[in-house]
Amino acid sequence: MELLSVAEMTCADALAVKAGVDSFTLMQRAGQAVAAAAQMLAPAGDIVVVAGPGNNGGDGFIAATDLAARGRNVAVVLFGKPDSLKGDAACAAKEWHGPLLPFAPQSLGKPALVIDALFGAGLNREVNGDPRVMIEAINASGALVVAVDLPSGISGDSGAVMGVAVKATRTVTFFRRKPGHLLLPGRLHCGEVKVADIGIPPSVLDVIHPKTLENIPAWWRGHFPVPGVAGHKYGRGHAVVMSGGMSETGAARLAARAALRAGAGLVTVASPRDALAVNAAELTAVMVREIGTAVDFATYLEDSRLNACVLGPGAGVGLRTRDMVLTALSGPRGVVLDADALTSFADEPQTLFDAIASQPGAQAVLTPHEGEFARLFSSLADKDHVLSKLERARLAARESNAVVLIKGADTVVAAPDGRASIAENAPPWLATAGAGDVLSGMIGGMLAQRVPAFEAASIAVWMHGEAARMFGPGLIAEDLADVLPNVFRDLYRRFEVNL
Repeated sequence: MELLSVAEMTCADALAVKAGVDSFTLMQRAGQAVAAAAQMLAPAGDIVVVAGPGNNGGDGFIAATDLAARGRNVAVVLFGKPDSLKGDAACAAKEWHGPLLPFAPQSLGKPALVIDALFGAGLNREVNGDPRVMIEAINASGALVVAVDLPSGISGDSGAVMGVAVKATRTVTFFRRKPGHLLLPGRLHCGEVKVADIGIPPSVLDVIHPKTLENIPAWWRGHFPVPGVAGHKYGRGHAVVMSGGMSETGAARLAARAALRAGAGLVTVASPRDALAVNAAELTAVMVREIGTAVDFATYLEDSRLNACVLGPGAGVGLRTRDMVLTALSGPRGVVLDADALTSFADEPQTLFDAIASQPGAQAVLTPHEGEFARLFSSLADKDHVLSKLERARLAARESNAVVLIKGADTVVAAPDGRASIAENAPPWLATAGAGDVLSGMIGGMLAQRVPAFEAASIAVWMHGEAARMFGPGLIAEDLADVLPNVFRDLYRRFEVNL
């Protein structure tokens, strides 16, 4: 579940060697894992290995040697000269006794499969010159492609395309995945990702202390709320969702119903007077209460059982929403801020951040899409060409003292302490109107059950994606809450929960 940055992976290799694992043995195991993947993907036909001048190329030489020993017709195309290779890569090249072809597109021929061992995860500059031409030729070849560690041209830390990148059929990485395997657009270039065990002891993670995690149930299982047999609805918390005016009530109702489905014991929609009738007519299990002003809201929130608030969906941009947000942040409760609640502070974000910093317990979650993020964190948005989504989320969380969730097909959740999760289970049909409102409500439902903010946001993101996956094409936002019971049942089975 841990995702290692390029620097952390380098550290893992070094720690493994320090623990007594020979570095060339690591390379041999990596190359053999690549060879096994290539053999499985293309059991017959010619294979070309495109090798670079570093350890990635060394892995490629080992793979070529292994495949030739299996009787496959293999050739290696090397970027650079053999005598320029150093260390383990040079040792791997010396074991190769097959064809060594010039670094030119013509050398590819028409293979069944190409092994991309040109550049590794640590690429930090744009690909130009002959390597760029070679990558373009690989992509145009029509061959199956197995990438070593990451497709050449993809940044391991950001998932960015460094000018041009290989489009792999399968990627074989080692020990742990990198953020670039999950973040877009890198994920789109990886194909199926296989993680090979090459003998790095898991104990190295105790030294590295990685803070980036793949958002999967395995890591948040300990925080997943499971109702007790002797429990009651008040024990599962009471979430309050703020509604906008009469013509803007749908988003709040989507969020409220999602909060209830996500497990909150009670949910109330706090509604202005003109929207009371429409909200009451459309809601059954969700309660409705008239809240006109921030003073009304403050009085209502004096009830300590109201332990989670969701503000923003359909709330309207302006002073009223801003005052409601500041009121919600004045007490020790979980607060989810989305959409209009974020845009209402676009001109004075520090006011919001100061309120979050002074909130008792500081359990705030901000859920912007990219446009809302740019309005609220303008200094970071201006750097989106140099900062990855993961980096921007982390910096925003630190600046705001809140958990920050940047939505998308690679949703990132970041905490002020540097922890972050990346999800990859969102299907394309989740990009539909109102889906974000449902997600806000689900986070509110988790906060109501006293799940810490970082875990609450991560759990809700994964379940949101899983509900959309289960429903399939044709999904609209109203469908998501109805699929959540199936998601819960699957999780209970996975966690072996007996109710």
